Amino acid sequence: MTKNEFLLRFNLQGLAPSSHNYLHPQPLKSAAVLIGLVETESSGLQVLLTKRASHLKHHPSQISFPGGKAEREDDSLTITALREAQEEIGLSARAVNVIGQLPVYQTISGYQVTPIIAIIAKNQPYAIDTNEVSEIFQVPLQHFLKTTEHHVVVASKNGRQHNVHFMPYKHYNIWGATAAMLKDLVNHIN
Repeated sequence: MTKNEFLLRFNLQGLAPSSHNYLHPQPLKSAAVLIGLVETESSGLQVLLTKRASHLKHHPSQISFPGGKAEREDDSLTITALREAQEEIGLSARAVNVIGQLPVYQTISGYQVTPIIAIIAKNQPYAIDTNEVSEIFQVPLQHFLKTTEHHVVVASKNGRQHNVHFMPYKHYNIWGATAAMLKDLVNHIN
């Protein structure tokens, strides 16, 4: 899918709520992630993903988008996503063209995450913060558009059932909140 095709589809659709939320009895903490789309010459848009460092206390070695918890000094959740992307992978905000957001996603761990959608300029240099990230990689957006690549497992936590999404790619196991947000993106542009 090209950048122009994506922008047309993304902008034509109204924003529907995420169908993947986990209902929490307590207030949620605000967070944001950057769903960065990198335009390539040969294979269309690529989704920018990271592999979290293996020594982290929360979600070690999981595949994720750059992002994290909102800080008091963040004027918006877009600023949160951009700040976190700069901290984690050295992505300059000047290289990012924010085009919108997806519906908020509630995680089992107590966060309300806002996915910020952006186009990232070609050939950007990255600088990994090894305290947070072990790897940066890209997956063709086209891979996620194939519904045969979407898998769901019903899990139970605290007596409640919820769907856990999986979207494997090569040797990467993309699952949980990251896969659910990708599913929301696919639903939005299809």
